[in-house]
Amino acid sequence: MKLAAEVKALEARIGHSFARPELLARAVTHSSMSSPTRSDNQRLEFLGDRVLGLVMAEALLAKDKAASEGQLAPRFNALVRKEACADVARDIGLGEALKLGRSEMMSGGRRKQALLGDAMEAVIAAVYLDAGFDAARDMVLRLWGDRVGRVEADARDPKTALQEWAQARGMPPPVYTEVKRSGPDHAPEFTICVALANGQQVQAVAGSKRQAEQAAAQELLAGLDAGK
Repeated sequence: MKLAAEVKALEARIGHSFARPELLARAVTHSSMSSPTRSDNQRLEFLGDRVLGLVMAEALLAKDKAASEGQLAPRFNALVRKEACADVARDIGLGEALKLGRSEMMSGGRRKQALLGDAMEAVIAAVYLDAGFDAARDMVLRLWGDRVGRVEADARDPKTALQEWAQARGMPPPVYTEVKRSGPDHAPEFTICVALANGQQVQAVAGSKRQAEQAAAQELLAGLDAGK
């Protein structure tokens, strides 16, 4: 099976040559493009999440042999959460290779955090099924790069960090409002607005309220940092 040009380019960016290229093609196929003859990436996403978790658990244990479970847990969560997966996906241009239905394409699906994070997990599973755990681990550690090394600084989730930012300046906690819910019941999309008392606000879209809140908080924090 030949890879489409954009998927072939992705193969080069992740650093793995597939013996079974159909796995990578499936990993970048969103459910909006599935059909009786074309499988989507949902099952691969499920597997990739578990492979990523094992890779990061091993990496954290090796990095800090004295850390307690209580210290390791937030670091682990920071590395495997959907936001981290989406960041890596953006680094490798994964959105360019996604196969999306028309509605997802028109609504900016290639930039959506939930879709990018899910696809990144699916790519991890594709490499695992194609070449085994060692190959998947090598790819994950290469793509996550120095995120593992700086994880303590990133361990707080964006909502917590934004609340601490506001409190440090005498503001009340940020307010999160559901602006819109769209999509079918099995694949909803939530638009969440986060607002500060000083009037600054940002909206974000994700596949769950929690993910959308985290994404909105992250984007607002990035703007606050840029404005320093």
